[in-house]
Amino acid sequence: MAVYIALLRAVNVGGTGALPMAELKTICEGLGFADVKTYIQSGNVLFRSDASETAVEEKLDAALGQKMGKRPGVMVRTRKALDAIAADAPFPDAKPNFLLVYFLPEKPPGDALDKMVAPDGEEAKLAAREIYVHYPKGSGRSKLKLPTLKSGTSRNLNTVRKLADMAAAMEG
Repeated sequence: MAVYIALLRAVNVGGTGALPMAELKTICEGLGFADVKTYIQSGNVLFRSDASETAVEEKLDAALGQKMGKRPGVMVRTRKALDAIAADAPFPDAKPNFLLVYFLPEKPPGDALDKMVAPDGEEAKLAAREIYVHYPKGSGRSKLKLPTLKSGTSRNLNTVRKLADMAAAMEG
């Protein structure tokens, strides 16, 4: 069984998109996923499944759509992919909590960064199905405009590394 990491979009602790992680775990178990573990209250879940990455992504997004009234968007990656994403992070001088990885449902277009407006000196780099963004002043007050990011969900590099470590531990 492969170990997968699912990153949910538009899921948070309060307000719109609230989904307790215990409910997320129950939903995943109901879909037949094994060894389900969640990490922090922002829509990160790890599990094992015999299904393909695409099938797992579709099943989970559909089940969450039923529960929440609309599909939140689910990005699924393998442990190997997450390891590579963490290892390939650009901007080596960036603080890990100021370097966000935006996980996208598909490969970003080659011109995705052409429309970027970065008033605080933000830098971005395209990857396979991700965009790395360094926020030198932090992302909280950033006025960055990059339309391609809307379809994805972000995690800072510390979280990506932690999820990769958790997935590696699941594989033993």
